[in-house]
Amino acid sequence: MADTPVVLLAGPRQAGKTTLVRQMSGAGMRYLTLDDELTLMSARDDPVGMIRSLDQAVIDEIQRAPQLLLAIKKSVDEDRRPGRFLLTGSANLMAVPKVADSLAGRMETLLLLPLSQGEIEGQTANWLDRVFAGQIPKSKTLANGNNLVERVLKGGYPEVIARATARRRNTWARQYIDAIIQRDVRDISGIEKLDQLPRFLRALAQTAGQMCNYTQLGGQVGLDSKTTSKYISVFEQMYLLKRVDVWARNRLNRVVKTPKLQFIDSGLLATLLELTSDEVQQNRTRFGNVLETFVFSELLKATTTAENEYALMYYRDADKVEVDVVIENAAEQLVGVEVKATATVKESDLRGLRKLSTLAGAKFKMGVLLYDGDETMPLGDNIWAAPLSTLWGK
Repeated sequence: MADTPVVLLAGPRQAGKTTLVRQMSGAGMRYLTLDDELTLMSARDDPVGMIRSLDQAVIDEIQRAPQLLLAIKKSVDEDRRPGRFLLTGSANLMAVPKVADSLAGRMETLLLLPLSQGEIEGQTANWLDRVFAGQIPKSKTLANGNNLVERVLKGGYPEVIARATARRRNTWARQYIDAIIQRDVRDISGIEKLDQLPRFLRALAQTAGQMCNYTQLGGQVGLDSKTTSKYISVFEQMYLLKRVDVWARNRLNRVVKTPKLQFIDSGLLATLLELTSDEVQQNRTRFGNVLETFVFSELLKATTTAENEYALMYYRDADKVEVDVVIENAAEQLVGVEVKATATVKESDLRGLRKLSTLAGAKFKMGVLLYDGDETMPLGDNIWAAPLSTLWGK
């Protein structure tokens, strides 16, 4: 806000955007929310008139009246002072071509995701910056076994963390998903047949962390591949899930390969799967995918606070050798991350990381197998086994 006329704070509903911007909106900054029906009606009927009346303002939930953005562009072109408009959006407006074009060079977008484990614990060290600087992941504060399961099933939404029981947390998560489908999806997409979406979202949850076959997925709920792709795009715009591209040495090859789908919050995924801590204690079969989502989410949150730029991808070849997360920095150096839900590490668990190391050659910085154990151990070829809690612990 010190050097940019418009700042958009984007991210899922209930991640803490409104709380943050209300703290930021000091003297002289008017606060407007488009969740208020009268304000929303004014914004939709007379966007230019509304913006003309504002000198500096916070506008909450801007995706409900995207026509305001053209009026903001006009106002900012006449008065380029920094910090004039602080916007929040619970949908990715940059996915709308007209919006992206209209505010290019005038607006900076910041992503606010649900709380990371580091934020919950009050830790500020960034795992990505550390491993790319060559630091071996270590942690004095361990979280394994039941403690780890509890963290994964909770996820990072502040409301969920504040609730005392799993039953109350699940109630909130179910109502949250229903509210998004009933209101926000209609706002940004114009999809009228909303009755198919809850079933489709549950079907998507079953494929979390897997390569996405649109035709097969749509067939399970009676949708064609085009509609399936559209629905996935809508959920992606709502910050419920993210398509993850495959890593390939040749950048052109990345475009043609099948992306993988990852949910952004492991707690919401666990609710959609109806996965409980009792089930995990008896059988960890379904926990592995949710744990991978949890790790992906922690790494994604780390990209938003890191000093450097990082892209998150995955690796899989024709022989089905894979690496759960491949992280690439601007210099095309790589760190591979494999996720293991048990405390035991086998030789076969290292196949993917070793293959990635061979393919990347000198660009390979480190391979990390995150597991439910206590010790950081070297496994040769610059590959390490490290406790999952190194993602947030010191």
